[in-house]
Amino acid sequence: MRDLSLPGRSPVHSTNGMAATSHALATQTAIAVLSRGGNAMDAAIAACAVQCVVEPGSTGIGGDCFCLYAPEGSTDIVAYNGSGRAPAGADLETLNGKGVFEIERHSPHAVTVPGAIDAWARLSADHGRMTLGEVLAPAIDLAENGFPISSRVHTDFAVNADFLRRNPVAAGIYLPNDEVPAVGALHRLPALGASLRQIAEGGRDAFYSGAIAHDIVDHLQALGGLHTLDDFASATGEYVTPISSSFRGRTIYECPPNGQGVIALLLLNMMQQMDIDPDGPMTADRIHMEIEACRLAYGARNQLVADPAFGAVPIDVLLSDGYAKQLCSAIDPERVQVPGDDIVLPQHHDTVYITVVDKDRNACSFINTLFNFFGSGITAPQSGVVLQNRGQGFSMQAGHPNCIAPGKRPLHTIIPAIEAQNGKATMSFGVMGGQYQALGQMQFLTRHVDFGCDLQKAMDLPRFMADPFSGKVELERAIGADIRQELVRRGHDIEDAKIPIGGSQAIAIDWENNVLTGASDPRKDGCAIGY
Repeated sequence: MRDLSLPGRSPVHSTNGMAATSHALATQTAIAVLSRGGNAMDAAIAACAVQCVVEPGSTGIGGDCFCLYAPEGSTDIVAYNGSGRAPAGADLETLNGKGVFEIERHSPHAVTVPGAIDAWARLSADHGRMTLGEVLAPAIDLAENGFPISSRVHTDFAVNADFLRRNPVAAGIYLPNDEVPAVGALHRLPALGASLRQIAEGGRDAFYSGAIAHDIVDHLQALGGLHTLDDFASATGEYVTPISSSFRGRTIYECPPNGQGVIALLLLNMMQQMDIDPDGPMTADRIHMEIEACRLAYGARNQLVADPAFGAVPIDVLLSDGYAKQLCSAIDPERVQVPGDDIVLPQHHDTVYITVVDKDRNACSFINTLFNFFGSGITAPQSGVVLQNRGQGFSMQAGHPNCIAPGKRPLHTIIPAIEAQNGKATMSFGVMGGQYQALGQMQFLTRHVDFGCDLQKAMDLPRFMADPFSGKVELERAIGADIRQELVRRGHDIEDAKIPIGGSQAIAIDWENNVLTGASDPRKDGCAIGY
């Protein structure tokens, strides 16, 4: 239990249902859906749609989605991959012929066909109790009638204002009078509201075959993109078989590649090879070991993880005890490893993660993303859809497993997770922050399980992230000078994180006492609410 005399949050407890998101209006929406008889899937999609409106830098209907779902808390985990694919005309030779040798964030080639709406529609139809129209109604209301700008959203707007100005459509929507909206200012998104209303009435086809698709494709083609209406009409996600690994007697479930969940599991396997520091998780020794583990695991990710439909990904090898031991043996406890010369991917940025558990103990672990803040920045002019930049997850190196190809899905960073014990789901959790997510899941779980932190404290503790490409290590400012000096002595090139690193949500299920416990990251504007 935390020291109540110090600033901070306590975990939230309830017995009926619970939701945790990174925005208070989204959490409130999820609870309202549960109160009206919706289940965890209905509530998660409704909350996500709200966040596409009220937290538009982090997520949007022009992005992608992954989901893990535990029906009635069972370990028959449903996994859905709603990540988008490259256009049919996007191959290395064609792009090189256009002078494209690197996919830049603002380029139309960074935009893969968005998978979120297809995923919402499929998951709603298969696992929800309410209609898609009912689920989208709160988001439509907020888009059309306005929502107040919260503190973190204002910060995200301000940090990305110059980027938004590169796209006149985006700037016109999110920078009224060319100014960042103030905290508390009422903001409306009528074009996005109209698009959500079309989807509510017409389902996924309203996005992939109707006026919205025409608007997006016409705009991308005008910018030199290779997207076609056929690419949108044929877009579909898929149910996949989750992967898992054991950690301290718990089974941790993740979506398989093309996501990086396998790397979160690899990092947990590596932590099981290491001693638990008796002085806690925030020592120079522990931070050094986690940084070095991050570099090695992400190096493996960058070379091996890709769309399995285009080549085998050695999941069994990555999750073997032998491989975890091999990587751990390469760590020098006193000195930094020299980063490998791996393919460069965009740095960690943002996403939204949502978790909901209902009265029947259906547990939904749900994540939706634009990748970078405001994705590519490219915004369709009539529909108001901001498009993601997931195409930057591809390699432009011929022969690389993750090299761009027609219909291929890029390496994806977003990874919902579920923990289980004794044949029951015991926690739905996830970490936001792009590249950080695999390391972030390991940090959250080890702080909770190995070091005894409650869910909230495990999120509250300072974070750090090793850039596996440049060697730089970002530290949140709460990490003290003595630790910084020791890390520098060991060869780390450290710098202050420009913005808080990531975010997270979690809901634990105590089956014996029928109690839910939730937590929400203080780096965001959200909360956990139970009823």
